[in-house]
Amino acid sequence: MEGVDPKNLSAQLAYRGVGNPPSSHPDTCISNAFPGLEMDFRNAWKRIFVGIEIHEASNYVVKVDDDVDDDVRVLANGYLLVSVDGEPVEVSVTGPQVPGGPIMPLPDTAFNDPKMPIERSNALANVIHQKAGKEVRCVFRLAPQPGGALPANEDDRIEVMLRVRPFFATGLDADGNPHKLAVINRDIAEPGQLSESLCSPWQNDYRECGCYYWAASRPDFVNVESRPDGTSTGHNWMQRDRTPTTPKVYIVDDRKDPRLVTYDELFEDWEGKLRFEISGRDAE
Repeated sequence: MEGVDPKNLSAQLAYRGVGNPPSSHPDTCISNAFPGLEMDFRNAWKRIFVGIEIHEASNYVVKVDDDVDDDVRVLANGYLLVSVDGEPVEVSVTGPQVPGGPIMPLPDTAFNDPKMPIERSNALANVIHQKAGKEVRCVFRLAPQPGGALPANEDDRIEVMLRVRPFFATGLDADGNPHKLAVINRDIAEPGQLSESLCSPWQNDYRECGCYYWAASRPDFVNVESRPDGTSTGHNWMQRDRTPTTPKVYIVDDRKDPRLVTYDELFEDWEGKLRFEISGRDAE
């Protein structure tokens, strides 16, 4: 409607400009946590706290600003964010190491650390909503070294007060009153930063990130047929040289498996190697 000036953030986010395709809107991007070919939304959380920068894919402090106090400066010595305003941003990962085995901690293979960061769009939602512009208590722990054991003082904690940056920019309405805009605050992400962690060329990201989280953007399990026992069988879309008579056995995604399309093939001939799918099946 002409003359309507929506002040509600939900209304602004739902607005579809004339000529903008559905793929240009946040609700249709690949994920709110992981990268896609259009942007990597995780970069929006790197500078959510004034004075420090956190890695886009983990809770590791990668940089501190020059003008921070000494109690914040120490975070540059290899610290991980544990909690914000009492809300955890990491959890311990447990489970069986073999089918049917006992439940136990499952450390990663790089740092031997059983704790993993939580997806921040969810973990920090209440903090962003309630504490934007205010200081909150942030707890950090010393990070383990690659390939080594957890540090002896891993249970020691550093607590500092950090200010939460407002996530949304502020503008003026028709009457000159300030109100939030459905635009990311430039102090959080300057132009170009939402895409700076994407792979170049794009084919590298397309192959490397595996099948499951790409399900919204490319096929994975294709030519699928049901079996009498209720399970299904089919092909991996990245499987090379499949034909209508190729046995339907799903090849688990492994970039080193010679049966799957390689990086080089994607770089040199992606349009020839990747096939169209119609109703989940290879097109003729």
